[in-house]
Amino acid sequence: MRLLVKRSSDRVKGQIAVPTSKYHAHRALMLASLAPGTSRIVGLSNAQHIRHTITALRGLGTRIEVDGDSFLVHGGPYRPLRSQVSVGSAGTALYFLTGLASLASAPVTIVGQKSFPRRLIGPQLQALSDLGIDLDSPTGGPPISVRPRRPKGGHARIEGILSQWISGLLMVAPFATGPSTITVEGEFNERSYVDLTVRMMRQFGLRVDVSENGRRFDVEPGQCPTPATVVLPPDVGAAAFGLAVTALHPADVLFRGLPALPVDQVDHPEADLLDIVAGMGLPMTADSATGMVRVRHDGIRLRPARVDCRAVPDTLPALSVLGALADGTTVLDNVAHVRLKESDRVAAMLQLTRMGARIEQRGQRLLCHGVERLTGGELSSFNDHRVLMALAVAGTVADGETRLTYPNAYRGSYPRFLEEMNGIGLDMSVERERERDREPERDQARTPDRCGTRAPALAAPAK
Repeated sequence: MRLLVKRSSDRVKGQIAVPTSKYHAHRALMLASLAPGTSRIVGLSNAQHIRHTITALRGLGTRIEVDGDSFLVHGGPYRPLRSQVSVGSAGTALYFLTGLASLASAPVTIVGQKSFPRRLIGPQLQALSDLGIDLDSPTGGPPISVRPRRPKGGHARIEGILSQWISGLLMVAPFATGPSTITVEGEFNERSYVDLTVRMMRQFGLRVDVSENGRRFDVEPGQCPTPATVVLPPDVGAAAFGLAVTALHPADVLFRGLPALPVDQVDHPEADLLDIVAGMGLPMTADSATGMVRVRHDGIRLRPARVDCRAVPDTLPALSVLGALADGTTVLDNVAHVRLKESDRVAAMLQLTRMGARIEQRGQRLLCHGVERLTGGELSSFNDHRVLMALAVAGTVADGETRLTYPNAYRGSYPRFLEEMNGIGLDMSVERERERDREPERDQARTPDRCGTRAPALAAPAK
């Protein structure tokens, strides 16, 4: 099967419905599952990764139901329904639930799908052990066996390579029998994601003290969360692909669900993307009737940008495409940890060179030298939702046809991606190929150990 994308020369127009934030949904569902009573999470998400989180929590005995436009979560102690709990392909669920599974009433083994990408989790496993969690992982990743014992607390030090490591420690620390201190060492990526975790923990009544420099977290023991109502905001990370499309085509598109607010009022860890694309020349205004973002123009030349990807790692695929077609050189700095996501997204986006782009990696920097036009080709998505959607956007301005592997990967975060893109005038469709015409997928983009970010003392065992 392939996702087929054809060049579109017409104006894109209509509406794009921006989905709710899966960043918020993951955290809200997990915290609600631990709060005795009923929590309401307003704003349903049908993202595959969220469905995996819900399935995993249900496997731990949490009752979750849909009520209108909300999830109702009936929280309380975990009483596993089975010995194995699958997180599917949801990396966030893996990082968060590995520690929380220690609160269950019986041993649990955390597993993932066969195609689950290799995840660098060894350093987090060590830090969880330092807090007294009883776990075992022969391979340094799933399957991870977790035995029922509350953490004892203590001092855990963790490299700040991935925010999910830190968030996973923070979410389990309030349930320890003694006080916990978590210290972030070295490079601290994705701080806004950790800030979101702390804010949401406080929304559920959990106390976390953060040092002035944001690198030390002190958590009191023996806490009990309280039920809460959480309204899921729009997902700026998903909106990135629609914004990229409207930056590359003449456009008149309303982004339904994305309010036209100052960036500092947008509740999303990657809200800075809105400033970045505005700085590249994308005209975003407030729609007079709805107050939502509207993009309207007759064609623009994009300016280059310089972006620190420590703050907005998930936007690298979309920004690579915009940089490939901007005037001048776009510099994406500090990209090493972006190679540890669902795929090595830096290597994956270097495929743009096969479309005629001039992109190169220099150390921890990705340089995108803008070109006038692209040409379609056969590319791999590496079963990574953001890579697939970004390359599909590139295909809409490329001569000929672009064909992408794993055509359904977008469902991980943006289930209506194809409907929304086709609804504004683009041409994307899934072609089912004959078995004998299919070629094996090469996995060269899924190689996080090539990243160079692993400190020897923290290196995860080979998976």
